[in-house]
Amino acid sequence: MALLKKVVKRTRDYRKLHRYIGSSLVFFLLIMTITGILLGWKKHSGSMILPKTEKGSSSELAAWQSLDTLAKAAQSALQLHDATLNTSIDRMDVRADKGTIKVTFLHHYYEVQLDGATAKVLAINLRKSDIIEQIHDGSIVDFMTKADGGWFKLGYNSLVGGGLLILCISGFWLWYNPKRIRKMK
Repeated sequence: MALLKKVVKRTRDYRKLHRYIGSSLVFFLLIMTITGILLGWKKHSGSMILPKTEKGSSSELAAWQSLDTLAKAAQSALQLHDATLNTSIDRMDVRADKGTIKVTFLHHYYEVQLDGATAKVLAINLRKSDIIEQIHDGSIVDFMTKADGGWFKLGYNSLVGGGLLILCISGFWLWYNPKRIRKMK
């Protein structure tokens, strides 16, 4: 009988912990869930979330312009598109099979897609998927505050991930202990 009381008490404690953690983190868990679903669907959403990769004129890398030429073409195109945007390049994503290079920038969410062989601008797009990803992992706060080191992202993910782990464990015991209690009675 002492074991039964102990299991009942522990179940009540798990219920309190589960309720407290769940209610404390519900907002963050909803954000992660919704953005996670959107990220899972990004390649199947047409161009609503992820910009379509355009097709260049040649997939032969030997025929391509130099990276320097492509970078300058992307920066010029972005300045013509919106002169207020910073043109500091974050990365250049080569899509050799499509003959395209995507240039993304450090301080905003725009990309410029260029034909690798001609340096002709194929598209200028807002990368909504990058925004959603940063909301999902919390790095948008680091991005907006220009914080180095990603400390908010680290804290946010540790808090929400740890909370989710506790919810899983306590949820298991909330499911299993009533079965044990019925069996003991």
